[in-house]
Amino acid sequence: MNITFMYNFHSKVNTINNISQRSGLGCEFTLSHVSAGIVFAVLPSMDVAHFYLDGNTDAVEFCPHYSYNHVLAAATYTLQEGDNPSRSGSVVLFNVNAGSGQLDLLHCLESTGIFDIKWSPVEANIGRPLLAQADSDGYVKVHGLESSLDGLEEKGLVLREGTNEKISSSMCLCLDWNPSATSIAVGLSDGSVSLLSRSETKLEIEQEWKAHDFEICWDVRDCPSKLVFRNSKEHRMGVCCITKSISDPNVVLTGSYDEHIRVWDIRSISKPVNQSSVCLGGGVWRIKQHPHVPGLVLAACMHNGFALVDLRGEEIKIVETYNRHSSLAYGVDWQKGGSIEGRRENMVIATCSFYDRLLRIWTPQCNIFA
Repeated sequence: MNITFMYNFHSKVNTINNISQRSGLGCEFTLSHVSAGIVFAVLPSMDVAHFYLDGNTDAVEFCPHYSYNHVLAAATYTLQEGDNPSRSGSVVLFNVNAGSGQLDLLHCLESTGIFDIKWSPVEANIGRPLLAQADSDGYVKVHGLESSLDGLEEKGLVLREGTNEKISSSMCLCLDWNPSATSIAVGLSDGSVSLLSRSETKLEIEQEWKAHDFEICWDVRDCPSKLVFRNSKEHRMGVCCITKSISDPNVVLTGSYDEHIRVWDIRSISKPVNQSSVCLGGGVWRIKQHPHVPGLVLAACMHNGFALVDLRGEEIKIVETYNRHSSLAYGVDWQKGGSIEGRRENMVIATCSFYDRLLRIWTPQCNIFA
């Protein structure tokens, strides 16, 4: 099934040859008719749009806040080698409207190399969305999403840097918020973890501790440095990601370089049970749970693209794969939206790959609400 979209570039026809390379629209298409600046494009049913960034792309995050569900943030990390090596990066904001095929560049904030970004949780109710970033130079930065005004005319959305803190001489690799957005946990390249408290004016290190040399899980509800459980036998290679189920407090998911996604039952907290696992054909770098369909997850599988995985039932099932990227699959996320069954917002996916610097927006072919 093909869908026909129409774009008006408000420009001369002789600029069309540049569109498929680094256009602000970034839409992939085959030209079928051009007239007076109008381009008719035929797209496969899954693909919505794509965009090439200026740096190696490693993370994508849709804003979960209801009024900003259309906002997508992408992060880059590029190592400049040579006599004086350096790490550069950026956070890029996009407006996404899958229904009309839009992927519009809103704002770009230059930075040092970035490994991870996370929007503040909706339940925090702090007035405006905040975006936290983990930097390669050991900093954590928090930006506020704001309207950019030129006189009385609203020009779009931008990120304004609010607070930042030097955490370590090591690189900040990953981070996440607590539900009230009053603290941020940060994982570092030396195996340590820092817990930061956040206010409107500053970030402060509350606690820090040596976390691991192997696979270890921690619970910050108790003393954060208190070990909850340890398992160095089940994963045959390094653990890349871990996330708690948003629908079942007794379930934790892990992804590993050994190409497996695993489901853990932690009701026996001292010795969790690996309930099930499945091989995804590539190292599982990130796992993202569907915001409204329990047990449905997306996985970024490094050398094997992206997979839509159904954890419901007795066996884990791979229900769909996506292999339109030609480089390491690192970033993936669902567009958030209402919980009404069948809404298209709940079916839009953003993915990114590293060396080809490619961001893609697409929708799954399967019925994810079945």
